[in-house]
Amino acid sequence: MLNRRTLLARGTAVGSVAALSQLLPAWAYSGTLGIPPTLPTLSGQDIALTIGRSPFIVDGQNGQAITINGTVPAPLLHLRQGQTVRLAVTNTLEEDTSIHWHGVLLPFQMDGVPGVSFPGIRPRETFVYEFPVRQSGTFWYHSHSGLQEQLGHYGPIIIAPATPDPVTYDREHVIVLSDWSFMHPEKIMNQLKQEGGHLNRQNLTLSGLFRRHNPEQQMSFEERVMWAKMRMDPTDISDVTGATYTYLINGHGPQDNWTGLFRTGERVRLRVINASAMTVFNVRIPGLDMTVVQADGENVRPVDVAEFQISVAETYDVIVQPTEDRAFTIVAESVDRSGMGRATLAPRMGMSAPVPPLRPRPVLGMDDMGMAGMSEMSGMTGMNHGEMGSMGGMVGMNHGDMDMDMRNPANAPSGMKVGVGVDMIAPMPQDRTGHPGLGLTNVGHKVLTYRDLVALKPNPDPRPPSRAIQIHLTGNMERFMWSFNGQKFSEVVEPIRFARDERVRVTLVNDTMMQHPIHLHGHFFEVVNGNPGHHPLKHTVNVLPGSKVTFDLTADNPGDWAFHCHLLFHMHAGMFNVVTIRPLDGDPA
Repeated sequence: MLNRRTLLARGTAVGSVAALSQLLPAWAYSGTLGIPPTLPTLSGQDIALTIGRSPFIVDGQNGQAITINGTVPAPLLHLRQGQTVRLAVTNTLEEDTSIHWHGVLLPFQMDGVPGVSFPGIRPRETFVYEFPVRQSGTFWYHSHSGLQEQLGHYGPIIIAPATPDPVTYDREHVIVLSDWSFMHPEKIMNQLKQEGGHLNRQNLTLSGLFRRHNPEQQMSFEERVMWAKMRMDPTDISDVTGATYTYLINGHGPQDNWTGLFRTGERVRLRVINASAMTVFNVRIPGLDMTVVQADGENVRPVDVAEFQISVAETYDVIVQPTEDRAFTIVAESVDRSGMGRATLAPRMGMSAPVPPLRPRPVLGMDDMGMAGMSEMSGMTGMNHGEMGSMGGMVGMNHGDMDMDMRNPANAPSGMKVGVGVDMIAPMPQDRTGHPGLGLTNVGHKVLTYRDLVALKPNPDPRPPSRAIQIHLTGNMERFMWSFNGQKFSEVVEPIRFARDERVRVTLVNDTMMQHPIHLHGHFFEVVNGNPGHHPLKHTVNVLPGSKVTFDLTADNPGDWAFHCHLLFHMHAGMFNVVTIRPLDGDPA
């Protein structure tokens, strides 16, 4: 760290405030200095990255982060489609580390997952990643070692296309969303294991029974009794909330007010990356409409929206065009509405716009329990409306007072039953790709859904799937146990096997009441959303509670690939497996 004397001496030598900015990490200065806060950027064929620990300041509070080249976020890597890049990564930590290039198509040996594709990077060692850059778009990179990602080990990647970009714009800003806690992630994990809802500070209260003017926060006494019988919490939207987290934009807390500049009338491209450990965000810019032009680095037909929900590890590129000479607030509200990240778009530094208050937090309903359609049975009108008297024997999922078909429906994998590691199986999971996301059904403006996404180009593999498989997302919320098909990765589990170039239809069934962003390394898949031939290509798909999502995969990248929930603590609690694609190079065909 620079001391005051060194800082002043160097500042005098360079002779300008702008040059002074080059001495400081991106998060260490703000618009009050008159310096446009841009992310440090690296490019070229040979890039050197050093992973270490550095002091970190958020909203005036001091902490320590795991950084790359001294910054949070890590430097922006600006690559070009068609080049070959060599990234020399040096580890100065006292523990092993790694970098995974999220969404980047590369040989599996360069994917950066310890124990799957390489052994990791040991202390005081350097590992050189080398691979051809095959694609273009917005991506990111992060640690796949322990819980380092929560401590600041993440950064953005922009890959310029080799051919003219179909999206026209005058300038761009990278918007990296993340969550930060001054509590060590190991302590967070321990608290979650000891009591799954320990970090939820938005539980139902007695006063909530009388909030007649706030229906999203009000729940009837009968509904509360039903939830209590099931030992489930309708406010358990996020495992870790704003009571523990500060939500960052480009490493800046809400008070720091990161600012991106524009000239009135310009088309500004915002490359939004959710690099958080555990937080799903709702993104909007009051007073500005957004046009979605890219999802997970792949171009889509433009979609005009006022808001979008972005799950952990997803990216969305949007175009905005401010026509007024004033500031606009970028709002990244956590899905449980316990806090927000805040930044500003403005024509000049030092400007700000009103910051909207947090909206009422959502509560889970019948669809989120995988009971969609049951509201039509026995006169029930849904969990959020109070007419629950006819639930009868369907309450008590954890206790056996539900009939056996409800506890272990026919759609469950063979041998998977409700027990210690599986607290429920969704009896009627529905495709909810047309759903805007938790809490966004009645906000009064257009919110993006997966069904709005249409690939700009035809899907590259027109073959129909040759087989179909189903993977259940399972867990026990109270015990904080997470798994695929009821099996944690820490147990002896078989990898998911595909033949090379096999065309497979995969259906993810979420048997839990938490949403799960599921990420497959080394591949893109086509989310089956009702746009055949132009299904959106994604590397991460968010599966809402009690729902199912189907995607078609062409297994065209041989090797061993991580497949996991991208909620960091869910992955480390067991929702992880390996996808194996054979034959490998050198093996018989």
